[in-house]
Parts: sequence; structure tokens; C-alpha cells
Amino acid sequence: MTGSATTRLADLTIRPARPGDAQAVCDIYAFHVAHGTATFDTAAPDVAAWAEKIAAVTARGWPFLVAERDGTVLGYCYATQFRDRAAYARTCENSIYVADTARGGGVGSALLAALVAAAQNCGFEQMIAVIGGGEPASVALHTKCGFVHAGRMRNVGFKFGRRLDTVYMQRDLAVARNDEREL
Repeated sequence: MTGSATTRLADLTIRPARPGDAQAVCDIYAFHVAHGTATFDTAAPDVAAWAEKIAAVTARGWPFLVAERDGTVLGYCYATQFRDRAAYARTCENSIYVADTARGGGVGSALLAALVAAAQNCGFEQMIAVIGGGEPASVALHTKCGFVHAGRMRNVGFKFGRRLDTVYMQRDLAVARNDEREL
């Protein structure tokens, strides 16, 4: 990492999302809907939907985080229970998106590391990443942050005129928490 990249990460702030972040989150996600396959959405939710999402996630005590620099939100992530059934209460699914202008600068790694810690603090013991299109950058990010391949569903999405797979990755948060206690 260059000195410049280190400095830029040093001035990155990761914090809980606030209602006023909904527009930035909306804009970041809309870009990925329009240009990528990490999400299978074909129409981006509006800012009101994002404000509701931020409120709903945080009301449950789950983490919804943003990364900002100089007052500009560069990415966001959140963790929600993997499925609604009670037996999944200790398993979460993550979602993470970085602004196109901030990709490749370490924002995603910083956000995902913070999300893992926040999810552990919420009592989650497993984190699942459902990666649309098997996006190589997302797979690499999750691998870097300790996730392992857990499966692939073939041809389950259709976007931009092509069939897309979904890659599942998983990180055991309980083991990580126990390993950290032993240090």
C-alpha cells in the first residue's frame, strides 16, 4: 500500500448510519443496480425506501454502517438476520457496497472488518455473503476478510441479457470471537 493510500484510509471514518445518509446510500446502490451484477435488483429503491431500511435495521439493534471521508459517504454495509425463522437468530447476511469512485482504495475492507466486529457484538455467530453474479471483486473482498466458499447456485439470476450465478460465502464469527479471546 502506498503512503497516499495509507493516509486516505487514516482519514476514513466508519460510523453507524443516520437517517440523513439515506440519499448517499441510495445513490451508491443505484449505481450498482444500473451497472453491476452484485445485486439482482433491476430497479433501484428510492431514498424513502433506504431511510426505512436504515431505520428498520438499526431498530432491531443490527449494524448499518457507513464509511465517510470529508463528509462524503463512500460506502455502506449492514447485517440482518439471514432468514426470518427463529432458528436463524444467530446467523446474519451481510450487504456491502462502495461508491464507484472509491473502489479499490480499501474502503470495502475497512467496512467489512467493522461490520464483522459489529455483528459479533450483536450476538451473531455466522455471517453469510450472498454474492450476485459471483462478482470477482466481492469474492476477493470476502476472502480477504476471512470468508470461505460455501456454495454456488447456478443460473438463478438474469440481468443485462445473461444468466448469473450466486456465490455463497461464510464466516464463523463465534470461532473468530473465541480466537480473539485466546490472544
